[in-house]
Amino acid sequence: MSQSYSNHARFVPPYHFVAGPILLLNFGWQIYRLVKTPSADTTISLLLSIALLIMFLLGRFFALTVQDRVIRLEMRVRMASVLPPDLRQRIPEFTRDQLVAMRFAGDAELPDLARKVLTEKINNRKAIKLMVKDWQADELRA
Repeated sequence: MSQSYSNHARFVPPYHFVAGPILLLNFGWQIYRLVKTPSADTTISLLLSIALLIMFLLGRFFALTVQDRVIRLEMRVRMASVLPPDLRQRIPEFTRDQLVAMRFAGDAELPDLARKVLTEKINNRKAIKLMVKDWQADELRA
């Protein structure tokens, strides 16, 4: 199946559908245990389950932040070779959200899309992605 806006979100089954639910189930179980039999042991178990959930969420957040930084750099390099001179000078004006969303646009449509995004000050990732006509798949995302 080819990638498009409607199916570009990435789910990693072991992460999203196994580890996440197990950690949530464990968190709920630890709350139940603490309510039923409060003790130092059940308190520590609940705190540990909270720490595991935080690690789970931050691990994803950190990976996506690094991915966005790489995309920002990649897009700046790409735009320097694709955009006309007047827009090339304005590359530093693009926000991270704009650059990340425009990465799906093909080289042919990127100049017009970039001009529209800057002119209309569109910063919403979803709105920008929906404007892409020639969707370029990104199979290497986190």
